[in-house]
Amino acid sequence: MTKPLLGRKIVVTRPRGQASALADQIAGLGGEPVIFPLLEISPAADDAPLRAAIARIDSFSLAIFVSPNAVDYSLPAILAERVWPPGLRAVAIGHGSVARLAACGVEHALAPTDRFDSEAVLQLPALQRDSVVGRRVLILRGNGGRELLADGLRERGAEVEQVGCYQRTPPTNAEPLLTLWRNRQLDALTISSSEGLRNLVDLLDVATLVSLRRTPVFVPHARIAELARELALQRVILTGPADTGIIAALSAYDWRPD
Repeated sequence: MTKPLLGRKIVVTRPRGQASALADQIAGLGGEPVIFPLLEISPAADDAPLRAAIARIDSFSLAIFVSPNAVDYSLPAILAERVWPPGLRAVAIGHGSVARLAACGVEHALAPTDRFDSEAVLQLPALQRDSVVGRRVLILRGNGGRELLADGLRERGAEVEQVGCYQRTPPTNAEPLLTLWRNRQLDALTISSSEGLRNLVDLLDVATLVSLRRTPVFVPHARIAELARELALQRVILTGPADTGIIAALSAYDWRPD
């Protein structure tokens, strides 16, 4: 088996609970993964909104899980109270969420097949105006986040309720990355969210920002790539979606010095 990442130290910035699969693939190709989450995930500080939504869950036609974290921090609470309502259709943004739902017995969740974002979810036939007008939709998500999905469904006549079932917290320092940059041991970063990229930039001083801008940064979505270029990052590689796309791009990258 070829080892296209042999000797390369590559930073995986996914939340800790979601980083191991990508890290393991990097290691399998000879690389040395460094897990440095740019977002830490924890339960919502107040679970009252989730408990209130669970009490009324039969009134919803669609339940949209915006991430695997949304599944992990809401579905166990739902199933602890009752079985999944047969008339409630689950919708997920990505295949990881679909797999988590199925593992808990919620099968046949709808999800996009190519892109994995709010825009792609809004293209699903089941979320068009004729299908959602007058219906109640529950969106399970983290604190904050984009409003595109909720706004788009409201424009189509749906009654939308959003519940924050987990919270995202940025790291407080970037010392592990600073040490790698100082020792010229950081070959690349993989960044899977715009929020995570902003968190990283906020942690760095002017000198270290120069190092970041010269480091290859692999991102799986055009929106993250656009932000990276706005922040003057010079070596932004837009990959295919999810871990598969990131690994393919890492494996194909020309690692010779510029």
